[in-house]
Amino acid sequence: MDSLFYRRVFAVVTAAIVVWLLVRIFTPFFGPIVWAAFLAFMLYPLHERWTRRFRGRAGWSAALITVLTPVAILIPLSIIGAVFAAQAAELAGRAQGFVLGLGEGGITDFGRYPLIGPALQWLEENAGFGAPELRDWLLSSGQTFLKWGASIGGNIVVGALGTALGFGIAIVLLYFFVRDGAAWVTRCKRMIPMQPARRDELFDHLAQVTRAVVYGSGITALLQGAAVGIGFAIAGLPSYVVFGVLAALLALLPFGGAALVWIPAALYLAAVGRWGMAIFMLIWGVGVSSSDNVIRPMLVSSRAQVSTLTVFIGVLGGAAAFGAIGLIVGPLVLTLAAALLDYMDEKMAPPA
Repeated sequence: MDSLFYRRVFAVVTAAIVVWLLVRIFTPFFGPIVWAAFLAFMLYPLHERWTRRFRGRAGWSAALITVLTPVAILIPLSIIGAVFAAQAAELAGRAQGFVLGLGEGGITDFGRYPLIGPALQWLEENAGFGAPELRDWLLSSGQTFLKWGASIGGNIVVGALGTALGFGIAIVLLYFFVRDGAAWVTRCKRMIPMQPARRDELFDHLAQVTRAVVYGSGITALLQGAAVGIGFAIAGLPSYVVFGVLAALLALLPFGGAALVWIPAALYLAAVGRWGMAIFMLIWGVGVSSSDNVIRPMLVSSRAQVSTLTVFIGVLGGAAAFGAIGLIVGPLVLTLAAALLDYMDEKMAPPA
C-alpha cells in the first residue's frame, strides 16, 4: 500500500476514470461549450474595459456582455442562415425550371454558338453524348448541387445555434467564461511544467495566433462575402445571400477567392446584355478582391502570420468533423499546432 508503484498506478487509473467520466458528461454539450469559450476569449478585452468602467465589478460587465451577445451576433446569424436556406431552395427551383423549360429540342439551340456547337457535335459522334444527354446531366447536376447548398443553409442554423437547450447552455456558460475565464486559464497555466516566463510567452503567442486567425482570415472573408452579396443585390441578381456566403467561404482559398463568384456573375450580366451592371460588377468585384490586402493588415494587430492554406484546410476538415463550429475549431487547431511546433523548435534549438 505504501509502495511508490502502487501510488502511481492508483493515481493514473483514478485520473483516467475521472477524465473518461468528464468526456462522457461534456460530449453532448461540446458545441455550446466551444462557442461560449470562443466568444468569451474574443470578448475578453471588452470585458476588461467595461470592468474598469464599472469600478472592478466583473460580474456586471459579464452580465451585460451576456445579454448583448445574442442580440449582436447570434440572432443575426440565425436570420442569415434562415434566409440562406430559403434563397438556396428558390435558386434550386429556378435552375430546375430553366432546364425543364429548354424542352427536348430547346438545348440544341446551343449549336448556334461557335464553340459549344462543334463540341456537342464531336461528343455526340464520338462519345454518344449529345443534346439530350447534356440536358439530363444539367438537370440532375443542378438539382443535386443546389439541394446540397440548401441543406448547408439549414445545417448552419442548427450547427451554430443548436437546440433551444444548447443555445441556453451557451449563454449561461458565456457569463461564467467571461467573468472567471482568466482565473481558470491562470490555474491551468500553473499546471504546465515549464518556467513561468516561457509559459507566459507561449500562451501570449497562442493568443496572438488565435486572434490572427479570426481577425485576419475569418472576418476578412466575412466582409468580402458581405460585399459580394451587396453587389449581387445592387445588380438585381437573385439569391444574393447564397452567393455572398459562397464568396465568404471561397475567400479562404489561397487562390481565386471571391473572384470565383463575382466573375461568373459579371459574365452572365454581359451575356444577357446588361452591360452597365456587368461593368459595375467587374469594378465592384475587383475592389472586393483587392480589399484583402487592405483589410487583413488593419484587422490583425499582432505579428502572428497565418497561412491562408492552413485556414482553408482547417475550415474544410473542421466543418466535416464538427459541423458549423468546425469553421472556427478547424483552422484554430491547425494553426495553433503549427505555432506550438514552431515555438518549441525555436526555444529548444541549440544556440548558434
